[in-house]
Amino acid sequence: MWEQCTSTIIYCSMSKLTPNLRFIATTFTFTELVPSTKTIVSFKLPDFNSGKLDIQYFHNHATLTSAVALTQTPTVDLTATIGTPTFVIGAEAGYEQSSGRFTKYNAGISVNKPDSSASIILGDKGDTIKASFIHHLDESKKTAAVGEITRRFSLNENTFTVGGSYAVDSLTVVKAKLNNHGKLGAVLQHEILPKSLVTVSSELETNALDKTPKFGLALALKP
Repeated sequence: MWEQCTSTIIYCSMSKLTPNLRFIATTFTFTELVPSTKTIVSFKLPDFNSGKLDIQYFHNHATLTSAVALTQTPTVDLTATIGTPTFVIGAEAGYEQSSGRFTKYNAGISVNKPDSSASIILGDKGDTIKASFIHHLDESKKTAAVGEITRRFSLNENTFTVGGSYAVDSLTVVKAKLNNHGKLGAVLQHEILPKSLVTVSSELETNALDKTPKFGLALALKP
């Protein structure tokens, strides 16, 4: 059910019971309690430790979101993004109150142009830095070339990856990549229904051809 009062919309949804009738998943969404915000409260009955509070703030050039686990020892996740269509900078962090430690902190910047984009991401609590670049080779953006460099400080390891993608048609995309460790990967993705994808993937160790290649199949359905 839903109820609208002035500029505030309250939406409540309850999922169907599980086959064993173990819990009811419930979500309350409050829109515009404060201008440009959305507040979401979710929990599963009768498990009161499953509660979660999400607060989202949207602006033309910035977004700020926070998620708090409603438990006796809550964890807090924060994300912030600011920028324009051509330049974006963002960061995220997670804090666990019980241990007094940050569970994660990452940051990144991205520069976008009509035919290319580049990004630098600092992740894994500062242990990994990744720089990537993608360039579209035609105006229709059917073909693209990709390059990526990853540095993992704790292992003193560098990984260089090159790859590309090609849109066979409006529904089918083929992607491939190869890194300096000899790992070759390929993906075939097809949109069987609007927003619903079937993906076939494979991975091969070119430096160890005696190993059995890996294959995968995934199906993602969206209403």
